[in-house]
Amino acid sequence: MNEWSERALALKEAIITARPAMDGARRMEDSLAAAFAEAGFFRLCVPKAYGGLEAPAQIIAETLEALAETDASAAWVAMIGATSGAEAAFLEPAAAREIFSAPNTIVTGVYAPMGKAVAEGEGYRVSGQWKWNSGGHVSTWLSGGCLILEGGKPVFGADGAPLMRMVLVPKSEATLLDTWHTGGLKGTGSGDMAIKDVFVPRARTISLTDDQPRIAAPLYKFPIFGLLALGIAAVASGNCRGALAEFAHVAANKRMPNGRSLAERSSTQNLFAHAHADYAAARAWLFAEVQAAWAEAEGAAAISTPQRARLRLACTHMVRTGADVARRLQDAAGGASVFVADPLYRRSTDAQTMTAHIMTGPSTYDLTGRVLLGGEASIAEL
Repeated sequence: MNEWSERALALKEAIITARPAMDGARRMEDSLAAAFAEAGFFRLCVPKAYGGLEAPAQIIAETLEALAETDASAAWVAMIGATSGAEAAFLEPAAAREIFSAPNTIVTGVYAPMGKAVAEGEGYRVSGQWKWNSGGHVSTWLSGGCLILEGGKPVFGADGAPLMRMVLVPKSEATLLDTWHTGGLKGTGSGDMAIKDVFVPRARTISLTDDQPRIAAPLYKFPIFGLLALGIAAVASGNCRGALAEFAHVAANKRMPNGRSLAERSSTQNLFAHAHADYAAARAWLFAEVQAAWAEAEGAAAISTPQRARLRLACTHMVRTGADVARRLQDAAGGASVFVADPLYRRSTDAQTMTAHIMTGPSTYDLTGRVLLGGEASIAEL
């Protein structure tokens, strides 16, 4: 356990106390976000040069795991804010200091190019609407992916791909829309954000695929999409660990008609053993690939494409195993677990919602399988 994992555990009661308000408002609670900022969770990936922690990948994963063991929604917002901090390494130094030097800075955003940016002077005129803006209500800055347009049409690079840039704007220049109505991860506030006709200086734009990080450190050699996938997998791991603990509590206390506990049934013991083994194996592989990728990041060369693929595959496997284990435990717990207030209902629906994220979605198997079979893949995809 690391220092930030211990901080996560120290906030357990605060997270549990905030949960009803988060569920009701469908967003992160302000005071909890402030506590997370004070604990340093949103600065895990910010460069040390700008007052961040620049933490190793394993520390980031362990910290998010610890948060998710208490509540997946709270951990998800921490994950988005933490991984967004890596954007600072790609920004021009003056812009990075403007955004990230304040200790309470929280950046959230969406990589998908749902916006449009038209060159204007020393920047871009930006409009767009982005889905999945987790944690936007508690952010101070927002980022969004944009297609670069000229004459109303996309501009293409030498490789034939459309040019894209992430833009960063103060939250005051965006509008948050009430579109987050879900069963899982309710407290993340992952609704839409909109920007209309806003000028963004070029210094506050980056390309995570075309630009090179301006800070030389292992964290910024780590695959940026691998870092995001790792964050999702860490939340899934912590949520699954929480589900196992919740089920063990239910099994010990639920009585069968014969007076014996659910835990005393051999079928329950068999199911729980399989669930525990599946989780432990997925987590062990995840952290093995994290350590292997980090070892390459600490070297002189770039992280190899096969290693990038193995990392993404391990992340995807953890997310989908976590959802499968949580669903099986919910089934085994019986009728009580169909109610919204039931802890295993929460664990299962949160886990299923995580599987929808494109970074660890089904298409990851096509991409990683192609690489592992010796095929070609763009590093930008991994």
